[in-house]
Amino acid sequence: MVKNGISDLLNQAIETATRELGHLNIIIAGRTGVGKSTLINAIFQANLAETGQGRPVTQDTREINKEGIPLTIFDTRGLEMSAFAETSDQLRAFVRERCADRDSNRHIHVAWICIQEDGRRVEDAEIALHSLLAEQVPVLAVITKARADGGFRQEVQRLLPQARNVLRVRAIGEELDDGHTLSPFGLEELVFATSEIIPEGKRRALAAAQKASLQYKKTQARKVVAGASAAAVAAAATPIPFSDAALLVPVQIGMLAGITTVFGFDVSKSALSTLISSALGVTGAMLAGRSLAAGLLKLFPGAGSIAGATIAASTASAVTAALGEAYITVLAQIYQENPSRKLDMKYVAEKLKEKMRRKSSPEP
Repeated sequence: MVKNGISDLLNQAIETATRELGHLNIIIAGRTGVGKSTLINAIFQANLAETGQGRPVTQDTREINKEGIPLTIFDTRGLEMSAFAETSDQLRAFVRERCADRDSNRHIHVAWICIQEDGRRVEDAEIALHSLLAEQVPVLAVITKARADGGFRQEVQRLLPQARNVLRVRAIGEELDDGHTLSPFGLEELVFATSEIIPEGKRRALAAAQKASLQYKKTQARKVVAGASAAAVAAAATPIPFSDAALLVPVQIGMLAGITTVFGFDVSKSALSTLISSALGVTGAMLAGRSLAAGLLKLFPGAGSIAGATIAASTASAVTAALGEAYITVLAQIYQENPSRKLDMKYVAEKLKEKMRRKSSPEP
């Protein structure tokens, strides 16, 4: 039986989903005009670079964040200043202090050094900054406003050897004088390259904060489903007869909350309640007949008990996975239509119910 009331389960699911989402911190450095703000707004939700100048944390570094987005950008300036040595000392001390914090949500997890392709050169300050940051955090070199490589990427790799990768990006489309249009590119690749070098526990935060790659959101959401499916096996394999259905409820509630946060949508108690009242009704119907048979087998000791647990475990895992995949499909469709919209949970619940009913219906 579920020991906690549904209200407690909802609160626990939201708390767990928020904690497991974590918080990602990125340093973005580059000269004035390199396109940092454009890149930030193209990659991340809520046009972060348009929320103001941010809070100063050193003489030439400002903190940019927005409530509801598990991301902080530290915009490092001053690469053109004659007093770069002084500002770099401040930055080194700041990064060292953050990375030594006991709370991993305060660490600096990755640095992007932005270099404009049109300039065709890497400045001494950029080389020095890449070495400074690489002492503490993984560094990516990002070539912005990319139009024609001409060997420049290879040159950046040579001059910034401690960079984990060098990526060419064009954050927004551009119309050339001859009438040709250059489409944005490289943004999704930057998201995946960032994911490869940040801690595993911060990848959900990246998925939620970014808007450049729907595929990345789905990839991280499927990890939530995989974890829930494994937990469903453990819950269903309990030797207590008829207990598996009740034990599955918190697992599936937690999974739905986790997927919602990975997609970057707010998850509230009322919204989650609306969703699960619909979703669990369908999954309950899918489990009913097979769980009953498994529960009856568990009443008998020995082989009967083991067989019952096996049937219930495989069924619970399959149904949990089906629920998770259906929910990912629904959220992906909604997100693709309008990434910034707020979820209408009644609409989402109906769509999810339709998906699950199709899965549970026998093939014609």
